Amino acid sequence: MEENKDLQDQNTDIEKDIENVADETSVEFEEAAEENIEENVESETTDDSEKKGFSKKKKDKKDELIEELTDKYKRTFAEFDNFRKRSEKEKSAMYGVGAMDVIGKILPVVDNFERGLNTLSDEEREAPFADGMDKIYKQLLKSLEDLGVSEIEALGKEFDPNLHNAVMHIDDEELGDNVVAEVLQKGYMYKDSVVRHSMVKVAN
Repeated sequence: MEENKDLQDQNTDIEKDIENVADETSVEFEEAAEENIEENVESETTDDSEKKGFSKKKKDKKDELIEELTDKYKRTFAEFDNFRKRSEKEKSAMYGVGAMDVIGKILPVVDNFERGLNTLSDEEREAPFADGMDKIYKQLLKSLEDLGVSEIEALGKEFDPNLHNAVMHIDDEELGDNVVAEVLQKGYMYKDSVVRHSMVKVAN
């Protein structure tokens, strides 16, 4: 009987020890599980932060590249626009210079037409040949006018060194001082530029 009682007591002690170990193991397992969960949460948070930071950096680099390319495009467009305007201006200037050079070479022909026609009498002007020359002369003047060529008004005007070239001076009481008394050779302008100054006689 006593042996049985001793065995029962030992079994009871063993069962208590097992329960204690189980309780301790359960507590340790729960604590380990909680720590593992916290580590996983922190790890995921860190990963997300790193991913977001990487994405932000990547996005910043892409934005910088876009801004750089946009700036280059704007600069290139501005340079091309300036080049186009400069080319048009130079082309226009070259055209004007070329036109003035050609007009300057035609003006002596106009002068010769005028000299030849002025030597004709009224009867000679009625001849077919003289009439034909007069029509050619007028056609030439009309073509020059269409191009923008105009005669400089000088007779009776105040002398202007920008438009007139004084080759003679005369005393004339009827005319005021510094007034053009006679035009020796007509002057012409092409648009706003002087092609040839008027050769004039100026009263003192």
